[in-house]
Formats: sequence, C-alpha cells, structure tokens
Amino acid sequence: MTDTLAIAPHDKAQILAQALPYIRRFHGRTMVIKYGGNAMTDPALQAAFAEDVVLLKLVGINPVVVHGGGPQIETALKRLGKKGEFIQGMRVTDAETMEVVEWVLAGEVQQDIVGLINQAGGKAVGLTGRDGGLIRAKKLRMVDASDPGKVHDVGLVGDIESIDPSVVKALQDDAFIPVVSPIGFGEHNESYNINADVVAAKLATVLQAEKLLMLTNIPGVLDKQGQLLTELTMKRIDELVADGTISGGMLPKIAGALDAAKSGVNAVHIIDGRVPHAMLLEILTDQAYGTMIRSH
Repeated sequence: MTDTLAIAPHDKAQILAQALPYIRRFHGRTMVIKYGGNAMTDPALQAAFAEDVVLLKLVGINPVVVHGGGPQIETALKRLGKKGEFIQGMRVTDAETMEVVEWVLAGEVQQDIVGLINQAGGKAVGLTGRDGGLIRAKKLRMVDASDPGKVHDVGLVGDIESIDPSVVKALQDDAFIPVVSPIGFGEHNESYNINADVVAAKLATVLQAEKLLMLTNIPGVLDKQGQLLTELTMKRIDELVADGTISGGMLPKIAGALDAAKSGVNAVHIIDGRVPHAMLLEILTDQAYGTMIRSH
C-alpha cells in the first residue's frame, strides 16, 4: 500500500474529490457485505475492513455485514476430535456439529467483528437469524449432482424460507451497523447452518440493496488464462459455467450473485479481500478491484 505521506497534497485532493460523485450517488443506500476468507483472519486486513465499514456508514451509506466462518468452525471441530465432512461443497451438520457452528459463528466470530467495528468508531450490533425472526429456514434437500433421483442428507443445513428484514432496517435507521451470522431457525425452533453467500445474496435482495459485495481470496472471476474479468453478464456466466471456467466453491457464490442481480440489486461485486481497503476502492473510485456482475 502506498504510504499516504508520500502522496502530494494535490493528488490527495484529487483522490478525495473523485469519491464525491459516488458518495452522492450511494447516500442513503444499503450495501450488503459478505465478509470471509483472508480479510477475516489477517489482523491488518481485519482493521482495514472495519475502517471501511465505519467510513461507509459515516458518509451516509448503510452497510450490513454477513459473515462466514468455515476455518474457525474447522478448528473448533478438530479440538473436539470431530472431522468435517462435505457433500457437494456443503458441510454435513449433525446436532453436535450444529452446536459448535452456533457457538463459533454467533459467539466467537460475530463478536470479534462487532468488536473490530466498534474499535474503529462504529456502532455494530450482532444478529443471528433468530433475532427479530430474521431468517426462517427449512432443511435443505440436496439433490445429487449426477443422479437427480438421489437426495443427500446433510443434516441441519438450512434452505432459506423467508427473511424478515425489519430488525435490520430498525438498526440501520438508527446509526447502527448490523453484523449477521448465517444461522436460521425452523418451525420447531431448531437451528440451521446456512451458506453465508446464500444469506448475503438473499438479504441484499430483500433489502433492495444498491450493491452486494463479496470478499473472497481471489482477485475476482478469472478466465482460462488467469486474467481478471472485470464485468460479467448472465449470458457470459452461463458460457463460463458450461466450459468449466467457473467451478467448485465459485458456483454457489456466482449463483447467489446472479439471483441478487436478477432480483433488483443493482450490482454484485466479487472482490479480492486480500487487498487492504479493496472495498472502499471498489465503491468510491472508478478503479475495478474485482468482478462486477450485472443482471443485463
């Protein structure tokens, strides 16, 4: 990162002035941020992320953070001598694993993020899907990728039935920054572990967010040659899935991003979370720091 002291005052003024039209355009709008990967585990990147979120709030943009916690869950399960098992990219979650998922996500990870944002001068509030009846879920039916007649039992993994955003809106309107753990509840008050990318995409849709920003451990969506694709349309995404360019863990991300874009979220950005302040650069400058997905 360039040392700010090395930047001439004139250039500094240019940089600040460049942000103005973006601040004006996005003032009062909601941005849902999926926070995961390296940005979440490296202390310098954690601090930069918290500062970005607070700055967005201060210039009148409403950030809502949805976090993951795969590595942290893995570490906790290992400590208990449990081995994580995955089917088609989803964690198989029995009752004991679900307890671990809840205390790692809603306890440890969520509270760390709330603390970081508060330390940076914001007022963060942690929520799970239970708070204010935010995320209603049912058991996910996972159909086998190669045999549609076969359904896998992945335990307490949830599929979102509905989202009631009233608690998020109430907090937003009152200078708070909501931090959401991807845990839903079912009709018998049982807990469900839900993919954080899916929660972020659905929440962005329900809140009619201006943008959905997904922080990842890669520069964005890359083509076969490893070049960054800065903008993608639906048609182009279909081609990239068909030829195998988009595969693995990128598939649920892109699927969620597309759903959000189709349902009224203006733009979805898949951003390199390993770049300090990448989120700020993506939102408040005309520099692309990832892949932007538009619905049309």
